[in-house]
Amino acid sequence: MKNLDIKFQIIFTFCCFFFVLNLQSQQLQSYLEQAVANNPTIKKFELQYKRASEKVNEVNTIPNTQFGAGYFVSEPETRTGAQRFKISVKQMLPWFGTITSRENYVLSMADAKYEDIVITKRKLITSVSQSYYNLYENKAKQKVLEENIKLLKTYETLALTSVEVGKASAVDVLRLQMRENEMAELLDVLNQQFLAEQTKFNKLLNRDKTITVNVLNTLDIPSANFEINVKKIAVHPELLKYDKIYKSIEKSELLNQKENNPMLGFGLDYVNVAKRPNMNFSDNGKDILMPMVSISIPIFNNSYTSKTKQNKLQQQEILEQKQDRKNKLETLLDQAINNRISARISYKTQTKNLKQAKNAEDILMKSYETGTIDFNDVLDIQELQLKFQMNQIESIKSYFIQTTIINYLTN
Repeated sequence: MKNLDIKFQIIFTFCCFFFVLNLQSQQLQSYLEQAVANNPTIKKFELQYKRASEKVNEVNTIPNTQFGAGYFVSEPETRTGAQRFKISVKQMLPWFGTITSRENYVLSMADAKYEDIVITKRKLITSVSQSYYNLYENKAKQKVLEENIKLLKTYETLALTSVEVGKASAVDVLRLQMRENEMAELLDVLNQQFLAEQTKFNKLLNRDKTITVNVLNTLDIPSANFEINVKKIAVHPELLKYDKIYKSIEKSELLNQKENNPMLGFGLDYVNVAKRPNMNFSDNGKDILMPMVSISIPIFNNSYTSKTKQNKLQQQEILEQKQDRKNKLETLLDQAINNRISARISYKTQTKNLKQAKNAEDILMKSYETGTIDFNDVLDIQELQLKFQMNQIESIKSYFIQTTIINYLTN
């Protein structure tokens, strides 16, 4: 039941943000569900949790019952006859509450192990989402390059026409062609990088690396910021795990105190007695039946005292580790929030720059009609446009990458 709750609650939390942005995010949700269902690391931790839970049955036992049998080689004579053999049975019992303490300790350890499943699923969802947005960035840049190559070809046609009428030189044409070649090269490089990132994405989903990954065609930064509850970081699974480990140490100490108590033993001895020959009395050959009670006292209990000191030291260690991890998570959250704000600022700036670069391009095209076009200016404006478009795509990717980090820390 816990596993199902984690799978659907975490995926819903991470995806609800993206549902608001675009219905196509259902595609990402589908990928996340596949990743959670197929990931071998998650399955490993689930098996470890089941194994830890099964230990309850292992500790819910008492010491082995002791059976003994002996034969008198030299039969001792008693008033009622000679003793021939002896059978005994003995059972030691731990002090009251010891078994319950063992169960509580094992359950607390399993509970701490359970947090590994939650943490791993969160990290996996974050990694899959980030890889997805890396793929989006790559595809968007490829699309921009293809559009710019087409634009350069248009400029090349204009330049060739200008050369024919003596308004431009062949050098201008060559410059445009060299710029096209550079873009074509970058496009090929991006394609190879996409294949590498696609392999990473598919392996996160534990499937064949050659499966094609479909990504969003367009993605825009939302106009409004979503509220971030920074207080939720205090109950992050990475910190809850330390709390549960701390509690497990408390259970360990309770068990240690119980095991420092005596153990009680109950037993029964049976001695077979032979009849004395040529004698007749009431107890002749009467067998011996002797109930027994024993106690095991840990007189030399240095190991238990040492265990108590170790538990106290370990608890202090856990508290320090938790505080250290909390500081790092809070720092990471603050960085992600500020980086996301920076991404929004950068996106707005690049949008303005693109609009101005487009206006400059329109002015150059109007100049062509009057026969005064400068193809050096054309290349400069085209290069600026490409730069602004690439920066805008990177800002969008950065915004959503930081969002996945914020979701990991606060949801």
